Amino acid sequence: MTIPEYISGQDEAIQPRLMEIYSTIRAALPEAEERISWGMPTFWKGRNIIHFAAAKKHIGIYPGPDAIVEFADQLAEYKTSKGAIQFPNNKPLPLELLASIARWCYEKNRK
Repeated sequence: MTIPEYISGQDEAIQPRLMEIYSTIRAALPEAEERISWGMPTFWKGRNIIHFAAAKKHIGIYPGPDAIVEFADQLAEYKTSKGAIQFPNNKPLPLELLASIARWCYEKNRK
């Protein structure tokens, strides 16, 4: 399965938001491979960099615990857990923040 196939299999109402997230991460990480890992769209370069997935009321972004700590101030208005961020479906997506997180994860992964 490809990431576009994953997106097309989700609820029609959420597909445009998933495509925005996919396009944002793909543009931020042009060298990364795309795959489905743990049932989620994943960007990979030697290891998993960042995942995302649709949920009923939000889209989950999974950059890992270090990114949550690094971007804590900018993520204050979102629900986070050890390695996940929830972007509610009823709020605009913070695409610039998402791109920054993806690039940060990529750079950290290279070290």
